[in-house]
Amino acid sequence: MDSFKKLVKNNLRQYFMLFALIILMIIFQIATGGVLFRPMNITNLVLQNAYVFILAVGMMLLLINGGNIDMSVGSVLAFISAILGIMLIQNHTPMWLAIVVALLLGLGIGAWQGFWVGYYRMPGFLVTLAGQLIFRGLTTRVLDGTTLAPFDKDFQYISAGFVPDLFKFTGSGVNITAYLVGILITVLLIVMQIRKRAQQAKYTSNVLSTPLFTAKLVLIAAAVMLLSYFFAAYEGIPVIFIIIVVLVVGYSIFSAKTVPGRYIYAMGGNERAAKLSGINTNKVLCLCYINMGVLTAVAAIASASRANSASPLIGVGYDLDAISSCFIGGASMYGGAGTVVGAIIGALFMGVLNNGMIIMGIGTDIQQVVKGLVLIFAVAFDIYSKSRAKAK
Repeated sequence: MDSFKKLVKNNLRQYFMLFALIILMIIFQIATGGVLFRPMNITNLVLQNAYVFILAVGMMLLLINGGNIDMSVGSVLAFISAILGIMLIQNHTPMWLAIVVALLLGLGIGAWQGFWVGYYRMPGFLVTLAGQLIFRGLTTRVLDGTTLAPFDKDFQYISAGFVPDLFKFTGSGVNITAYLVGILITVLLIVMQIRKRAQQAKYTSNVLSTPLFTAKLVLIAAAVMLLSYFFAAYEGIPVIFIIIVVLVVGYSIFSAKTVPGRYIYAMGGNERAAKLSGINTNKVLCLCYINMGVLTAVAAIASASRANSASPLIGVGYDLDAISSCFIGGASMYGGAGTVVGAIIGALFMGVLNNGMIIMGIGTDIQQVVKGLVLIFAVAFDIYSKSRAKAK
């Protein structure tokens, strides 16, 4: 029981939001008459919110770095989508070349904004707010106020395609590959958790008791296999879902296991101390904005592929979606706290909230009010947690 209390206390924000996500899903499952958990709706939930998952990963690193945010991601995404539209639809550029150009463009824009914030120490909010105006204007300019559509089927496949089932010959009617992938991922996660617990036991006695650890493994396995069931019962594993998983795993390892990742946390915790310890804080901050630019390009590819068009209006409000997801998922406005997985939980929370209210026929005006209240409560919870920690 003591180990359970300590576990919850050390991860209070993340576990609280995970619990809130589960409660929210149960409420909407009942309120929508079972529509929320239909396999098709679960798959659409992933496809519709892919851009939020991708943007939230980059935004979380900015917030960890010291409470920085990027207000320009929606406009940058729209601008890169416009360039993709011009290259692929008007000029029939090879898809691989258009994607490379999009990624390089995101890198360049991130470097431009990171230079002013990292080396000139201009407030990130103002620099990216200027970027929001600049790139929204450029988007309208290059598209001449029109919408370009449609993209080729190969490009649409990025956000609308599914991994082919290797066992169609079985005639089972379900996607066997999705089940097998789910089993493989479950085994890998269990092995990783067991190895992690064994390593912790070598250096500290503060590890979960065997019953609690077993319960944790059962919950992980149940969650993965349930998601596999949803995918298998519909069309299979979405291609964009694989991209998201690769990003989440890669950035989780980067932030927790690498030296540059620890630099980000150190700078967010106390920039002056980090600088005195030899960390080039200007460079770290600049690189965080460069990373945000590249991930915005990835989100632009996913978003344009999903919308099957390049429009001057695409990306409006995307910055707020990403920021809200991070705060809901455990980021602190003071920096130094948060995880990539937490950002995904926050994005999932916002996605379920949107999806549930749409299914129930709730108007966009009320949806905005509800999302605003959720964000207020998330920030208030962060401030409350910080004040309690200081009091102790």
